[in-house]
Amino acid sequence: MKALQWLFGFGAIVILAGCAGPSVEAPPVSETRFTEDYRIGVGDELRINVWRNEELSGTVPVRPDGKISMALVGDVTATGQTTMGLASELASQLSEYIRNPQVTVIVTNPSSSDFQRRVRITGAVRDPQSIAFRDGMTVLDLVLMAGGVNEFASANNAKLYRRLDGEVKVFPIYLNDLINRGKVETNYQLQPSDIVTVPERSF
Repeated sequence: MKALQWLFGFGAIVILAGCAGPSVEAPPVSETRFTEDYRIGVGDELRINVWRNEELSGTVPVRPDGKISMALVGDVTATGQTTMGLASELASQLSEYIRNPQVTVIVTNPSSSDFQRRVRITGAVRDPQSIAFRDGMTVLDLVLMAGGVNEFASANNAKLYRRLDGEVKVFPIYLNDLINRGKVETNYQLQPSDIVTVPERSF
């Protein structure tokens, strides 16, 4: 009898294991997320100081073409650079005219940072969104802000796109399981620049 009870118990465990959904590994968070130097973007305002050269110092905007203009140097590409990188480049170019130039660059109005820190949701949702990132935001938060999925959504085929170590990685999101069955394994914590896409069903 005990052997029979053990057999039934073992069978129940096997059945329950078979019913469990696929194991999902949460996407890693970029280790450089909070330590990476700020990258200058279009629309930022920069204060450039050239030591002992007030006539060369001043505040300049980063134009839509990604460049700034500076006396003696002319146009210089600023977008994508750090302040230290841009200061080094400006000093190098000014060295043709000034002996040992010392240049500092300060971002006085980082207006492009909002776009760099946004999260986005597209596809078969009621209201596709580009939203400013906030700490603690999850996939479900983003879906709810978008009004939920629409009637054409293939919700369990949703994807999270995240840039990690210079590459874009893709992770599965089982939205239907998350919303209707309370399976939270793919309710990932978001990070800046994440993109969630919800495809439509094929009819």
